[in-house]
Amino acid sequence: MNLNDQYIITINRQFGTGGHEIGAELARRLNVKFIDKQILKAVAQKFNLTEEEAVSLEKKRPSWWEDFTKFYQNFVSISEYTPTTNDITSRQLFYAQAKAMREVAEQESCVIVGRCGFHVFKDHPNKLSIFLHAPMPQRVERIMKLYHVDEHKARILIEDNDYTRELYTKTYTGCERYDARNYDLSLDISGYGVNGAVEFLLGFIGHH
Repeated sequence: MNLNDQYIITINRQFGTGGHEIGAELARRLNVKFIDKQILKAVAQKFNLTEEEAVSLEKKRPSWWEDFTKFYQNFVSISEYTPTTNDITSRQLFYAQAKAMREVAEQESCVIVGRCGFHVFKDHPNKLSIFLHAPMPQRVERIMKLYHVDEHKARILIEDNDYTRELYTKTYTGCERYDARNYDLSLDISGYGVNGAVEFLLGFIGHH
């Protein structure tokens, strides 16, 4: 990846690795745009959803990915927009997110966390795709501290989020999320921590 030209860094991660925090700090250090929740805002505007509704939809169990429309009917009463059966589909939402990401990336360099960025930009001439992972004990410890939950609840949250992300990836890209061939770099962050991982990645891409 050439830092002298417009570039894209995509980060996919296991839940509990601090991937969002790492991505945000990496973008800050590189002085480029960080793409995460703003994608939800773009999609929310496209479908006349509030950001809170879009976030809520993404947090639902994997069954939502197969039937976005039925779930969305629950919001009709508080929305001025009334969809017909074919107006909104989960696949349509995925494509809307991908389109929003591409529109930003066409204008400037950026760091993208999640949203299957590795697949959306797989053919980009100047990109770096990263996958962050860590052993379960380290992830459990982080989630316990972050969400103030016990070990049992932390494990449930991790399993639920990992399962949802795996299904999401498989459904919309046809790829296995843990297939190393999807990424240019796979990093176990357990020996680094958030700040250490950022420093490693900056060194890896040749940023001084």
